[in-house]
Amino acid sequence: MAKVTFDNRDNQFYISLKAAVDQYFTTRHKKRTGDWRLYIKTITLISAAIIIYGSLMFVKMNAWPALGLCGILGYVFACIGFSVMHDANHGSYSTKPWLNDALGLTANALGASSYFWKQKHNIIHHTYTNVDGIDDDIAKSPIIRQCESQKWVPAHKIQHLYLLPVYALSSIFWLFFMDFTKYFTRKIYTTEAWKLNTKNHIVFWATKISYFTFYMVVPAMVWGVGPWLLGFLVLHIVMGITLSLVFQLAHVVENTEFENVALDETKHIETAWAEHEVRTSSNFAMGNPVISWFVGGLNFQIEHHLFPRVSHVHYPAISKIVIEKCKEFNLPYNKYDTLFGAISSHFRMMKSLGKQPIVIKKHQAQAA
Repeated sequence: MAKVTFDNRDNQFYISLKAAVDQYFTTRHKKRTGDWRLYIKTITLISAAIIIYGSLMFVKMNAWPALGLCGILGYVFACIGFSVMHDANHGSYSTKPWLNDALGLTANALGASSYFWKQKHNIIHHTYTNVDGIDDDIAKSPIIRQCESQKWVPAHKIQHLYLLPVYALSSIFWLFFMDFTKYFTRKIYTTEAWKLNTKNHIVFWATKISYFTFYMVVPAMVWGVGPWLLGFLVLHIVMGITLSLVFQLAHVVENTEFENVALDETKHIETAWAEHEVRTSSNFAMGNPVISWFVGGLNFQIEHHLFPRVSHVHYPAISKIVIEKCKEFNLPYNKYDTLFGAISSHFRMMKSLGKQPIVIKKHQAQAA
């Protein structure tokens, strides 16, 4: 991985913002971690997942109700990822490390690996947000092109039309390919992966085997291979689209910025890290508490990237502070008022990125 640095000499924005947020928690005697709101949400979502899974395994029902429950289960899984797993693996769920580690394993229960996710998301994505060549979240080329510095191929002309099928398969790809690739190559995109100790190896394989047992072997025995496969696909289609859209709306929309890094040279980003995070992130539907509840506060992406160790239940409150500080330091505060507005922006951007770049057209004309 290339050495990438930020110009943190002029860091007054973050210093001032951090002081204001610190004062908010201090004067109100609040912890930065989760509170009763997060605990109730955790109990609600995990209980719902257990009840739905139990109903599918032990209650006789026709195909359509069963498929409907599979879809709902996929959505609940995504919400557990947003609300429980995400806070826990950031260390913002609780002041107790053991509880964060335990609930962080909900990632494994969803089919992923919390060990690799922590490095991929907490370290790489949160440090080098939208930096092409490092940020694994925008490394889907050549399937889809997510920023202008990425190579263009003719299929990208219609990428806005096949985005949803790609997103629908994303959690299946994650389950069967991405984690195993990281495990065996010991790399996360262009970054060397953390070294696994014995415990890490055991947890990785034990949870993978458990997932395959509970969500593939047992359901196939109960329902038969054909019905199980259909239900499994429905679960992952709903889960994949939900996860992908929410995370894409955070950074790959029209008002966010991107950086490019050549992997064979040193790259210096001419802004402070905090300013970079503000410019590369975007919020949506901030005034909709229902959406905020289901997406685990990830519609407050700017606040999350500036304060990843603060639980999402506090984001609506501290967003007011962030907005004022962005105004004070003349920084953009990217947001869309509605979920539909953010989705529309994402698809418009992906359609625009699918157009053949002018540089390529000139090169082809010269060659002819």
